[in-house]
Amino acid sequence: MKSFLRKLVPEKLICMYHYLLAFSASLWYGSPSKRMIVIGVTGTKGKTSAINYIWSVLDAGGIKAGFVTTANVRIGEKEILNPFHMTMPGRFKLQRFLKEMADAKCEVAIVETTSQGISQYRHIGIDYDVAIFTNLSPEHIDAHKTFENYKKTKGELFLALSKSIAKKFRGDKFAKTIITNADSEHSPYFNAFNAEKKVAFSAEKESANRATNIRPGIVGAIFDMGGTHYELSIPGVFNVYNAFPAIVIGEVFGINKEKIKKGLADLKLIPGRMEEIMEGQKFRVFVDYAHEKQSMAYVMEAGNNLKGAGSKLIILLGAEGGGRDKGKRPIMGEIVGKHADIVVVSNVDPYED
Repeated sequence: MKSFLRKLVPEKLICMYHYLLAFSASLWYGSPSKRMIVIGVTGTKGKTSAINYIWSVLDAGGIKAGFVTTANVRIGEKEILNPFHMTMPGRFKLQRFLKEMADAKCEVAIVETTSQGISQYRHIGIDYDVAIFTNLSPEHIDAHKTFENYKKTKGELFLALSKSIAKKFRGDKFAKTIITNADSEHSPYFNAFNAEKKVAFSAEKESANRATNIRPGIVGAIFDMGGTHYELSIPGVFNVYNAFPAIVIGEVFGINKEKIKKGLADLKLIPGRMEEIMEGQKFRVFVDYAHEKQSMAYVMEAGNNLKGAGSKLIILLGAEGGGRDKGKRPIMGEIVGKHADIVVVSNVDPYED
């Protein structure tokens, strides 16, 4: 029924409806984002993991924070799985979460801000103070028509940052901040938006926050940055990129390096992100939300590094149904076909019920 109505209603009218709904939701809950420092994280992959690392670093630094991600929602120490099966929940649900954070005296709110959420104006009514760009690769092209549209839509987060109100953190003016992945060729686009402070992180290019000596650790991954040695507790060397924004955020908030180290090491579980399932079985099982080419390649690398001699890597692969993102299915299938010993293909979320 919704699909039928969308064909009849002019697109401008639909956009106006989404905008007014988001604006109304913010007013209904008393504009809760004005009461906290708000960090928006956007990119193709790693957003949920990056946000969990940011929360853990802030928590280690004595800063009470909340967040909303694809996988989980936190309000201080209270954590639940995201019950709405979407990264940016409906406008009233999202604003309600923000109000709960503000009422719980959270000083910081972290919002996973997606291109699809932005295109439906779910970011309207959220006053951002920090915008983080993680990476960019083809995703949701069916929804955005072209890669360029996809990139520009994500840019709306940074535009919103430049227009949001000034706030204070613990009595001092908080500088509007842009944090980018300098290793991405798309970083200059996001870095060009107006902000009082701009910080980059990298593993390949010269920057003040460049990581070196990246390698697998006993449990997760280890690396050095700015003269400090860091250790992660979640498997997968690819997680170092997810941890980089948390280090930068820690520095932005004045958290000392020992507490940043503790925050990264203390995070041992992110739901659905290299999450190990242990039920007494004689083999290892991991669940990961890899949903595009590079993410799947990283998971294959991690899986092959984890398997013991004589073991097999078995992959259960799924992709969204209902005609969503058909283009990435053969790409993901090719990657697992090359690197896994056995592949089981299934459907995920048919979206047709």
